[in-house]
Amino acid sequence: MLLRKISIFTFILLSQLSFAQSKFDRFLTPSDTLNLKRKNTVYSTEAALASVTLIGLNQLWYADYPKTNFHFINDNSDWLQMDKVGHLYSAYHLGRVGAEMLQWTGGSERSQLIYGATLGFAFLTAVEVLDGFSSEWGASSGDLIANASGTALFVSQELLWKEQRITPKFSFHTTHYAALRPNVLGTNFQKQLLKDYNGQTYWLSANLYSFAKTTTIPKWINVALGYGAEEMIAGSSKNSANLSHGNAKRHRQFYLSVDVDLTKIETKSHFLKTIFSVFNTIKIPAPTLEYSPNEGVTGHFFYF
Repeated sequence: MLLRKISIFTFILLSQLSFAQSKFDRFLTPSDTLNLKRKNTVYSTEAALASVTLIGLNQLWYADYPKTNFHFINDNSDWLQMDKVGHLYSAYHLGRVGAEMLQWTGGSERSQLIYGATLGFAFLTAVEVLDGFSSEWGASSGDLIANASGTALFVSQELLWKEQRITPKFSFHTTHYAALRPNVLGTNFQKQLLKDYNGQTYWLSANLYSFAKTTTIPKWINVALGYGAEEMIAGSSKNSANLSHGNAKRHRQFYLSVDVDLTKIETKSHFLKTIFSVFNTIKIPAPTLEYSPNEGVTGHFFYF
C-alpha cells in the first residue's frame, strides 16, 4: 500500500515538474513575429538593470573619491593588456545577450544587430564616462577601443557567417599573488575573480565544424587559443618596482587547448539552449599547452 502511494505521488510530482518545465520552455521559445509585449519588457528591464548598476557603481565604487573634470588617462600598458582583453570579452557577451533577447521578442535581424549587439558597447561606455569624471581613475582610449572590438567581433560574424564561429571565453584559477597585495588583487575568491589578472585567462574558441563543414568532426568540438599574464602585483612594472615585494618578472602566457561549443549541442529544449548559452561564456577545463618566455612550452593535464 505504501509503495503504491509513493508511486502515485512520484508520478504526480514528475507530471507537475514536466508540465512546469514545458510551460517554461514555451516561455523561452523565440517569437516567430514581433511580440510588442516582450519587446517592451526587454527594453524596460534592460534600462532598469543598467540604471541600477550604474547608480550602484557610482555609490560603491566612485563615491569615496573626489570628482574632477572629464579627462583621459593612458593605461594601455598596464596589466600587460589583460584588462583590455576583459573589456573585449564583456562587450562581446553583453552584446550577444542583447541580440538574443531581441531574437526572443521576434525582432528583425537588423534590430538585433543595431540595438541588441551594441548594448555592451553602450553600457561599458557609460562606465567609462564615470571613470572619466573620477580623480582616482580616468577614461581610457584603450578601453573604448577594446569595447568596440568586442562589439565588432559579434556583429562581423553575424554579417559574414550568420552564426558565431569564434567565441571569447574565460577561465580562472586562484594564485598566490593576491596574498602579496590583497587590497588590489582581492581579499576573497569573488574579488580575486575580478581583480587578480594573474589567474585570469581569456580565450578565442573556434568551432571546427563551422569552418570545415565535414561530418567527420563533431559539431560541438572547438579549438581554443588563450592569453594570460603572470607575476603582476601592480598595473605597471614601474609601480611593481616601487613595492616592497620587488620587481616581479612580469610575462605573457599563450595557450592552445580543446573546448566545447555548448550552443552546437542539438536539443529541442529552449530551457537547455538558454543554459548552454549562459555557460558558453566559460572555457571548459581540458588538456592544454602553454608557452611563456620564462618557461618555454609546458603542458597541463587539465587547465582552467
